[in-house]
Formats: sequence, C-alpha cells, structure tokens
Amino acid sequence: MAFGSFNSKAGSSTVNEINMVPLIDVMLVLLVIFIITAPLLSHSIKINVPQATSQPVEQDPITIDLAVDADGLMYWNEQPVAPDDLKRRFAAEAVNNPQPELRIRADLNTRYEVLAQVMSSAKASGLKRLGFITRPGSDMAAPAAGPAADPAAAQAVSPAATSAPASAPAAQAE
Repeated sequence: MAFGSFNSKAGSSTVNEINMVPLIDVMLVLLVIFIITAPLLSHSIKINVPQATSQPVEQDPITIDLAVDADGLMYWNEQPVAPDDLKRRFAAEAVNNPQPELRIRADLNTRYEVLAQVMSSAKASGLKRLGFITRPGSDMAAPAAGPAADPAAAQAVSPAATSAPASAPAAQAE
C-alpha cells in the first residue's frame, strides 16, 4: 500500500513498501484457529470391529440367444422353437433370479413385425433385460443388388481371385 499526500510539494514522496502488519495479523489468527481445531480432528472413539474376509461372488451371466432368420423361424439357443412355445419359455425364464438377458440375433431381412412380436411377448412375460446382437461394420448403406454385392459371386467373376483361398469370402460374411 502506498501512502502519500495529495499535496504536490517537492518534499513529499510516496512510500512504496507493503504494509506487513495486516498480513501478520491474519496469519496469526489462522494459526490460532488451526491450533484449537487440530486436537478435535484427531479425537476418535476406540471400538473393536469384527474382522471378515469377503470374496467376490463370481457368477456367469445367464443369457438366452434367440435367433430369427429371414423367414421368421426362431431358434432358442440354437434349437428350433415355435412362436407359441416362445411365450411359455419367456414366462419360465422370467421367474428366475437373476433374470437372464435375452439377446436377439436377427437376419438382415427379418420383418420388423416378427421382432416387435418377440419383444412384446418378452415384456409381457416379465423379462426385463433385452439386447440385440449386431455385427460391426463401417458401411451403413444397404448392399447393392448385382454380382458385386455377393462376395462369392465377385470372386467367381474376378480373374485375379483365382489365387485367393475359397474360404476367405465365407469367413468375411459371417
């Protein structure tokens, strides 16, 4: 803080020093507060708590894989199932604790109506966990019609593909 007068006489000059007295007062007040409160923070009640070891419960997630092909045929964990039998199976699985997760794997050409009926019957039966299995891909557009859309047909047309193994396009399609 600079002290000086508003008088512009030649003999007056400003004092360019920091006044340390207020800073020292604040520091001493904080020191007293910390000295008083420090013993209160370390005060605790001594009790004997029981010792126990806990092991995490390793539980495999229960899942139901429901596959729906383009014709509307359904497969419960790779076994064929009738749509009427599906409701009964959903109801039987809904009472289990923990409830299994229903994972629907549908063909690209499956009608939405079939999927909507499956989801509706699962919800009506009491299943709460539902998921969809998809295949990751970078192309979001629908495949074009013609020989270029089918990898096997493209291999048969392309003369450079004769050196490629025959199982390569099938592995990419799955």
